[in-house]
Amino acid sequence: MKPSYKTVARSASATMIERKSKFIATVRPVKTESQALELIAEMKSKYYDATHNVYAYIIGEGNIMRYSDDGEPSGTAGVPVLEVMRKEGLIDTAVVVTRYFGGILLGAGGLVRAYGASAKLGLDEAKIVTRTLCDLVEVSCDYTLFGKVQYETLGAGYIISDIVYESDVRVYVYTKIDKTDEYIKLMCDITNAKVQTKKVAQEYIDL
Repeated sequence: MKPSYKTVARSASATMIERKSKFIATVRPVKTESQALELIAEMKSKYYDATHNVYAYIIGEGNIMRYSDDGEPSGTAGVPVLEVMRKEGLIDTAVVVTRYFGGILLGAGGLVRAYGASAKLGLDEAKIVTRTLCDLVEVSCDYTLFGKVQYETLGAGYIISDIVYESDVRVYVYTKIDKTDEYIKLMCDITNAKVQTKKVAQEYIDL
């Protein structure tokens, strides 16, 4: 598993006008190629009357990259959309840029710039995030130690995911995988080894 990767936080869309042509970029986080194809099908159905529905997507699993110019001159539409995604270092992301022709020819260079700019607007709207692989650590402690555990955890920059109050307190903490041992040592040091710690999962989270 990669220690981190970049993707988009949410589905989003953005619209721009270039010499009377309307460009609508629709962006979605995807995990599989089938999810990317679902987005493309949705946009082709939604914008059935559009001149072009250009797309590009990158899937981390299998290192899949696909694009389509959808009738625009070769290399002027899908490629610039894909290149914007690659420049941002994105994976698990799909982009569809819909064009309604406004009657003015843009030329090859104009198309490249317009499709690239539209894709960038859509990605900005979807918010690019870095997802980092973290251990989820369970810290079990007595109620008398809970305040210290919480204070030191947050003070050291770790993220508390959940707190469960039962006969003791269980604090669930996200730690970067290369910082887990350091965090466990910290908990032992500040409590004189009066806590129990264990790794319960690994997850990607936005930091």
